[in-house]
Amino acid sequence: MPLLTVHSRQISWTLLLVLGYLFYLLLGAVVFQLLEKQAEAHSWDRFQLEKLKFLQNYTCLDRQALEQFLQVLMEAWEKGVNPEGNSTNPSNWDFGNSFFFAGTVVTTIGYGNLAPSTVAGQVFCVFYAFFGVPLNLAFLNQLGKGLNAHLITLERWVHKPGRAQVFQTLAMAIFLTTGTLLFLVFPPLIFSYVEGWSYGEGFYFTFITLSTIGFGDYVVGTDPNKNYIPVYRSLTAIWIVFGLAWLALVFNVGADMMEKVLQLKWHKPALGLVEGAPVKVPLNGSTALWHVSHSSQFCVISKLAEGALCPFIQVTDE
Repeated sequence: MPLLTVHSRQISWTLLLVLGYLFYLLLGAVVFQLLEKQAEAHSWDRFQLEKLKFLQNYTCLDRQALEQFLQVLMEAWEKGVNPEGNSTNPSNWDFGNSFFFAGTVVTTIGYGNLAPSTVAGQVFCVFYAFFGVPLNLAFLNQLGKGLNAHLITLERWVHKPGRAQVFQTLAMAIFLTTGTLLFLVFPPLIFSYVEGWSYGEGFYFTFITLSTIGFGDYVVGTDPNKNYIPVYRSLTAIWIVFGLAWLALVFNVGADMMEKVLQLKWHKPALGLVEGAPVKVPLNGSTALWHVSHSSQFCVISKLAEGALCPFIQVTDE
């Protein structure tokens, strides 16, 4: 009977998560439609008006010829050729730009503004991504473990009664603050200066890139009217790799906290986690007692058994 109850609650929690996920997608669809659809219609009307004015000013052209020219422009843009400027524009496939493109492949950002156009390039890109994406995940995972290990080492170094929880919270605050400054606050200032964007546009590009969403509406180093230093995009690619590792840790922490908070509220009567009460946790084949000593009880005890940081539960092994 207890096992049946646990399975029933797990099914209820899964159903709640699925419904919440679908609701979030529907909410996003409605909001984006309200915000963007009218602007799209305005842009479309303006484009059609400009085409009409162009045909009126250049009577030697007919609509069919103009449509063919626009089709050529679209094909060039899809292949990464910027219609602005002239033949002196830098190549999209010099070493710096190719290095940046390789980074967008293995990190799965995929801006969409540049892609291989040859059959050989497309075939190589498939195999390159096939082996490169797991390699990138392994690298980011190892980098994340290194960051977490440093936090655990510091926590153990100053582990004193009554101070552990304070230090863990302080360490997490320093980790989040430093990462936010290095990867979300300062880079938009640089991009704004180099690219001529506003700070809001730079911040938008930064977050969309590091979260691997990568729409491609803003991409660094693509303005033909600017003279970029040769290593500009290569340095940006390195910044992206480390930023991905930091933001992935932040997302993982946020996802764990959100899941455990929801599970706590959904399963609270069955948890039996009372402040000060001992909790049995299997550890290396034996059972250890852990004391829950804080009212915030949404940290995963299994994570504690693995040695992960948790600033919300202080434990003592008996």
